Amino acid sequence: MELDDLLQALNAGQAIPGDSPWHLLMHRTSQEALRITGELNGGYQEPQRVRKLLSELTGTPIDESVTLFPPFSSDFGKNTRIGCRVFINAGCKFQDQGGITIGDDCLIGHNVVIATLNHDVAPGRRADMHPAPVWIGRNVWIGANATILPGVTIGDDAVVAAAAVVTRDVPARSVVVGSPARVVRSVDD
Repeated sequence: MELDDLLQALNAGQAIPGDSPWHLLMHRTSQEALRITGELNGGYQEPQRVRKLLSELTGTPIDESVTLFPPFSSDFGKNTRIGCRVFINAGCKFQDQGGITIGDDCLIGHNVVIATLNHDVAPGRRADMHPAPVWIGRNVWIGANATILPGVTIGDDAVVAAAAVVTRDVPARSVVVGSPARVVRSVDD
């Protein structure tokens, strides 16, 4: 079994049974992510080096317009896609097995958590994981300490307030606050 096979299964939303070959491959890939983020977070890195490590983590090119302030955590790395002119502030944690896509011109505040996996609710299947992608549109601002849960799409130009817990889709050009996050106004108001 190869990483591409696992990514195909994850992106199709297939459950990953605990102790399956896919689960073991996910764990091995996580060890690589921990190594890379350990290097990233181990001391000062020039911006170009940060982007190089982020590219190694994701397995994709990272545009020179992307800025990431460490520390940064990712427990998989290979299912994250980052657009151009994206700013990711310090302390963010990405659990990207289910897929994270960040559009161009996004701002992601301190300590934002983006999660793309849920464990099975049934006690006998608790080790099984259910992936669901997070899609962040263009020009989105996510405030500090926000949490984005699996399966959420955040529309273009939206604002997620600090400490919001986003459990469902956020319409484009809206402002959401609270836990669970709810729309309080349009960015045009």
